[in-house]
Amino acid sequence: MQEKDITQKMLERHNDVFSDIVNVLLFGGKKVVEEEALFDTVTDSVLKIDGRARIQDRDIAKYWKDSQINIALLGIENQTTPNKLMPFRVISYDGTEYGKQSRNENIDKKKYPVISLVLYLGFEQKWLYPKNLLGIIDVDEKLKPYVNDYRINLFEIAYLDREIIDSFTSDFWILADYLYQMRVNRNYVADKRSIAHIEELLMLMSAMTGDKRFEEVIDEANKKEVMNMCEVLDIVEARGIEKGIEKGIEKGIEKGIEKGREEGADLISRLNTILAKEGNLDKIIKANTDKKYRKELLEKYNLLNDYGKY
Repeated sequence: MQEKDITQKMLERHNDVFSDIVNVLLFGGKKVVEEEALFDTVTDSVLKIDGRARIQDRDIAKYWKDSQINIALLGIENQTTPNKLMPFRVISYDGTEYGKQSRNENIDKKKYPVISLVLYLGFEQKWLYPKNLLGIIDVDEKLKPYVNDYRINLFEIAYLDREIIDSFTSDFWILADYLYQMRVNRNYVADKRSIAHIEELLMLMSAMTGDKRFEEVIDEANKKEVMNMCEVLDIVEARGIEKGIEKGIEKGIEKGIEKGREEGADLISRLNTILAKEGNLDKIIKANTDKKYRKELLEKYNLLNDYGKY
């Protein structure tokens, strides 16, 4: 969970991604918030509870300064699982910022609104918990008229209409598209849309899917100047095939003949057969001890093209 939180923050801290999220979810895709008008602020604050100082930390927070809107604080909170007490958390975050404005040193300064967006990034189930304060507290009917309700701005990304998801123009679209496809199809088909923040996106995909290959190919993706998720998945798939072949060879040497394409033993057997027909004993020996040379031979005889058919 902590790894997902960290990687989500890394992507969303970029102003182009942050403004895109706000513009689509709050303003129907209109470019109201310009990325140049966003400024970072500290995300942690200190609360005093029962005489003890406790630190609370927002996921992402930025000041928005605009010619028409003097200033506003925009915050984003990420949730991969539903949290029944989310209204408490959000009112605590927002209340702390309003409390800061009430200090004596800020008495003559212009006051600004605080707006928090909660992004639910789960796709296995909808958010079924109440989204307001009165939905989670027990209040006597006689008192209810005097209790201020507090409603959170919750957005279930995987459950947004397709039209809304396609309104995102930043790298957040790739995450939203992934969540939508996983909810609807339980499968992900990559798109050729360009990626701006390759490292942050791949680390997030690694955390969301549990597939460490996304993170492992970051250097190679940067070196090859990968532009979209189709190219990323090509590298990820190639890395998986290569590891499968190597694993299969190792098991084949240890145990003898090991059937199955996932170990790659069939490929090596076919390669050895070709080399034997050519009378290349030296090549056979070298191919079974030199991984780089073995790969060159597999490519030379077009055996890798057939991988996955057997």
